[in-house]
Amino acid sequence: MRGRVLSVASECVPLVKTGGLADVVGALPGALAGQGWEMRVLMPAYRSLRRLAAGWPVVWEEADLWGGPGRVLAGEVQGLSLMLLDAPHLYDREGGPYAGPLGEHADTAVRFAALSWAGAAIARAGAAGWVPEILHAHDWQAGLAPAYLAYHGAGAAKSVLTVHNIAFQGLAPAHLLGHLRLPSAAFHPDALEYFGKLSALKAGLITADRITTVSPGYAAELMRPAFGMGLEGVIAARAGVVSGILNGVDTSVWDPARETPGFSAKAMAGKAKARAALCDTFGLEVPGPLAIIVSRLTEQKGVDLLPLVTPGFVEKGGGLIVLGSGEPALEAAMQGLAARFPGRVAVRIGYDEALSHQLFAGADAVLVPSRFEPCGLTQMYGLRYGTLPVVSLVGGLADTVIGASPATLAAGVATGVTFQPVDALALGQALDRLVALHAQPKLWSKLRANAMAHPVGWEVSAAAYASLYDGLIR
Repeated sequence: MRGRVLSVASECVPLVKTGGLADVVGALPGALAGQGWEMRVLMPAYRSLRRLAAGWPVVWEEADLWGGPGRVLAGEVQGLSLMLLDAPHLYDREGGPYAGPLGEHADTAVRFAALSWAGAAIARAGAAGWVPEILHAHDWQAGLAPAYLAYHGAGAAKSVLTVHNIAFQGLAPAHLLGHLRLPSAAFHPDALEYFGKLSALKAGLITADRITTVSPGYAAELMRPAFGMGLEGVIAARAGVVSGILNGVDTSVWDPARETPGFSAKAMAGKAKARAALCDTFGLEVPGPLAIIVSRLTEQKGVDLLPLVTPGFVEKGGGLIVLGSGEPALEAAMQGLAARFPGRVAVRIGYDEALSHQLFAGADAVLVPSRFEPCGLTQMYGLRYGTLPVVSLVGGLADTVIGASPATLAAGVATGVTFQPVDALALGQALDRLVALHAQPKLWSKLRANAMAHPVGWEVSAAAYASLYDGLIR
């Protein structure tokens, strides 16, 4: 064994998921095991998880964890080694991990400070004899963990902070500084202060031994004002310890051959059957390319561009299925498209994991017109299923999709369609290219084969994380 890592996060598949963060946190331990690293995941024992952990041994506890006792319970779920922070006064609540029926919890800063505090304590002194060499914190919810190591003693532990999405920064009023067990002397612009407030993410960025983002492209973008969300200067100042490591997908879960018999890059009969079944399910007849969007319905994801480009796409033979939820105005706009183009556009508001697999299996293309995208898993699912990604050239999208151009088509390496800038004109032109490519069966088959041959698993990324950890402790 090369070493031990404590991964600290607010969500993790298969227990709690609101986005791609959970997929990454859940997949990393298995991926790193193949590299000789043992990783355990620490997350809150939300109400939905307390019964799961009943009977698990207590491996760490503190009598007063911001208003009540806290203890960490250790166990295993589906091969995943877990540590759950059981603090009922903080986590035993109705709703999701970040909000209840009435909105965001008023004590959000404290709830995730407690998670970070427990993570730092275990990284420093261990839990029931298990002592990690590395604390790996994810996003702002665990951003204070490296800070607690820095300000309260790290012992031998080293820290890594991964930024999955810099748009969420964990802001708190300055008067909470002492209450959150942070030193007042560090409240200045070169340390904890962020425009008069405290930012949990900035705290992690300035104290972690290493910083990673979820794609090389996003790592570079974060040093620019257009993408850094006010933290670009902090990241640029620490450029020497910043690296971008692409996420991967769990290829045992996202496996077209397992879901659809006869489905492979060499035998696409399964793809045709899946497409026919999908059209039948939604009552569609689409002569041209059938595209899907599986996404949060937000402006960040570029969904607001769809009403501007869908009419032209439909006119040229295309069809569209939308699966997702988000901003009410965009949900209504998507439903309006379905009403306007019956038989060519269908919408399902909400999220359905099983349906999303069916969509990737049966569709011809997946649209990812994001204005920024740290990594993105959607385009990787598309590659895996031969569902050609149509993506904006930002972040991880630019790192994972080879756009069809005269040069890449001549070289036989294209895997999708790319466009920039992120506006309706460019997206509409990309959809025109998609229609033209789809009309050439031999070329289309080559593009699908290229896409399905593109590596999207965790092997390369896990090796990069293992190398990063090795560098820290050796």
